[in-house]
Amino acid sequence: MVKFGLVAGNVGLMGLSGRLGNSAKFEYLFKVGPWLIGLFPERGCGGYCAFHDFPVEIPLQHRHYVSSDVFKKFTNQDRKFKETLTKDVQGLLSLYEAAHLRVHGEEILEEALSFTITHLESMVPKMSNSLKAQLSEALCQPIHTNLPRMTARKYISIYENIESHNDLLLKFAKIDFNIVQKVRQKELGELTRWWKDLNFAEKFPYARDRLVECHFYTVGIYFEPQYSRAREMMTKVLTIYTVIDDTYDAFATYDELVLFTYAIYKCGCNISVIDSVPPSLRPTYQALVDVYTQIEEKMIREGKLDRLYYAKYEVSSLISGIVQTLLDPGYHLF
Repeated sequence: MVKFGLVAGNVGLMGLSGRLGNSAKFEYLFKVGPWLIGLFPERGCGGYCAFHDFPVEIPLQHRHYVSSDVFKKFTNQDRKFKETLTKDVQGLLSLYEAAHLRVHGEEILEEALSFTITHLESMVPKMSNSLKAQLSEALCQPIHTNLPRMTARKYISIYENIESHNDLLLKFAKIDFNIVQKVRQKELGELTRWWKDLNFAEKFPYARDRLVECHFYTVGIYFEPQYSRAREMMTKVLTIYTVIDDTYDAFATYDELVLFTYAIYKCGCNISVIDSVPPSLRPTYQALVDVYTQIEEKMIREGKLDRLYYAKYEVSSLISGIVQTLLDPGYHLF
């Protein structure tokens, strides 16, 4: 028979490992999320004595449905949250994070957000340095709105100063963070070589150099270390998109852009039509074609060529949006 304390402890470990950036290493815990809440019907999801016993925001953060009714246990007859909850700082913080994951119509979580913000803000000046830093960071930016690795970097420093911290978990978090950072640096180094080989500064002097920013953006989407190739592909596509955007905005003439747009929008980034592209825009078109050719080669090897269709469809949508906003709101694409 599974004990409630064991399950609650596992959920707590899920939350802590997530904040420290180790969630991928404890993946088995996150997979059992759907049934953790329902293990104890006799106690109910709201049957625990305090929020810190069973941090309900954790299943919510991992997209497992939890009814907002679980919070009714902590309200008075007038549906206001009990003032006694303010004695539990970590529990209040857990409720605050859960409230940010509410959906439309969950009035009790709307009330929870107002309740927790009011009390947490008043508590900050009275807290110890480590807890003050944790509360201040949470009030500034809830966990689910931040990048996981950014959250990990900040929380490692906070957790280190908490007297009751787990030395082994902290050491593991630091090692893991440094390893992942090296992976990111290696990726960026390879992307930088690709960008230099493209001779960006000479071919596109009018365009913004946003390679690093684009890579950082992909880290927010594919933050798990094993998705290195996805980050590489997306970074390359985004950097070329940036060049294309600047080409429309600050470089080519209207007549040149009509031909350029036709080659991308109607011909699907086909190298065979490059002669129809104005000479001044051929390097841009060639760079876009080359990126998709690289993606195509990799997708063919893995039998996933159908995904390239969607990638090319998105660049057509991008071109459509740029044309409508920069050229002429009433302009119709062919």
